[in-house]
Amino acid sequence: MALAAMVLATAESTRAYPHRPDTAWVRALWQERTQAPEVRLAAAIGWLWLTDEPVPDALHTTADALGTQERARAMDALPWTTAVGCGEPGLLRCVHRILHSEEPEPCDDPCAPLP
Repeated sequence: MALAAMVLATAESTRAYPHRPDTAWVRALWQERTQAPEVRLAAAIGWLWLTDEPVPDALHTTADALGTQERARAMDALPWTTAVGCGEPGLLRCVHRILHSEEPEPCDDPCAPLP
């Protein structure tokens, strides 16, 4: 869980102060099957913050497979996930945005920096 939080913090910082090696690191993490599921999900979400590239099919598959209610409850311990939840677990909201980005956003920018 600590590494997942660090990945999200790195992505947020890199979004504000772009740094290509960090973006590459975050992308590599969501693709690395040996990483913990929480880390892979955090990296998938973080990578989407950092790029305008189309969402790869592999990221859809990863988010769909790993974005479970159980994992969402576990990750709700991270203040970041509570902040982006808008009434639902933050992880599930982000996974929904990954898989259904064409739907209108019910809340403000989910990638906005925390206050």
